[in-house]
Amino acid sequence: MIATLRSLLLVGVMTSASAAGAEATRSILSFEDLDGWTADDHGAALSVFLNTCGDLAGPDWRALCGAARSYETDAARSFFELFFRPVLVEDGNDALFTGYFEPELDGSRSRSDRFRYPIYKMPPEAREAGQWLSRRDILTGDAMQGRGLEIAWVDDPVELFFLQIQGSGRVRLPDGGALRVGYGGANGHPYRSIGVELVRRGILGAHEVSAQMIRAWVRKNPEAGAELLFHNPSYVFFREVTRVAPEFGPLGAMNRSVTTMRSIAADPAFTPLGAPVWVEKDGKDPIRRLMIAQDTGSAIKGAQRADIFFGTGDEAGQAAGQLKDPGRMVVLLPIQRAYALLPDEF
Repeated sequence: MIATLRSLLLVGVMTSASAAGAEATRSILSFEDLDGWTADDHGAALSVFLNTCGDLAGPDWRALCGAARSYETDAARSFFELFFRPVLVEDGNDALFTGYFEPELDGSRSRSDRFRYPIYKMPPEAREAGQWLSRRDILTGDAMQGRGLEIAWVDDPVELFFLQIQGSGRVRLPDGGALRVGYGGANGHPYRSIGVELVRRGILGAHEVSAQMIRAWVRKNPEAGAELLFHNPSYVFFREVTRVAPEFGPLGAMNRSVTTMRSIAADPAFTPLGAPVWVEKDGKDPIRRLMIAQDTGSAIKGAQRADIFFGTGDEAGQAAGQLKDPGRMVVLLPIQRAYALLPDEF
């Protein structure tokens, strides 16, 4: 994903002290050290692992993927315990779990009085430029007009703004059908948080910043709200996604569908994409579950930083938007790869 809603709206986004994993410490644990390990549905995790393991590089990963296909779901726990070792990777930052989701908007393939806010494809000159027009210039100028770049039109500019933060979503059509859009590129401008700006202006307190609060303020103050959205010069373009069946989740960073409550976005500097990750999320409604790192996010930086995919629609969005909890994440690595990461004196 290009970013994650909760992470970018919060005032203090946690960032890694190092852009790479070289400064991290790594410890091999036993499966007995994983809180709740035996109670999980390992078969569900194995099914999600199989969705992307064929894309993993390295002969050890390829061999494991081949082995995984021979295991029935009721033997999945044995598969993970036989071929993997839990590795705790730490970079000095506290663990933080947030959530993301796939939004649903009401829209149409044709413009009307109701549906008048366009979801744009990326123009070729924007793709070629390092930095193109700002959000304000794109939406108030003529650069996009009359070029057939509209994928669809929606009825709410605020929801469209949040769709751009999520980077993918679905559009419900008047005939009962739907179309799905995915990230198609950006204009090259840095992201500026409107949540931070509302706090700076004294309109919201830092503890009040949330998607729901921002939506409410923008709708209550339409003129000032429209101007507030221009505070963020970054603009995301989309592409229509047609090869993913409606019953599957949106595409993650591995170009495969992510799975509700089994896929996470993680920092690939510390966690290989496609690797199983044991999640111990504390706080309200604790989670103890084996998930698969199948996505990334521009705000997801650090060895103990993860975004949990909550699914599609408003209910998933509300649950994802409320999540900001501590805990611990432990990556499962192939045995030889795990031990190769340890210091020579181990």
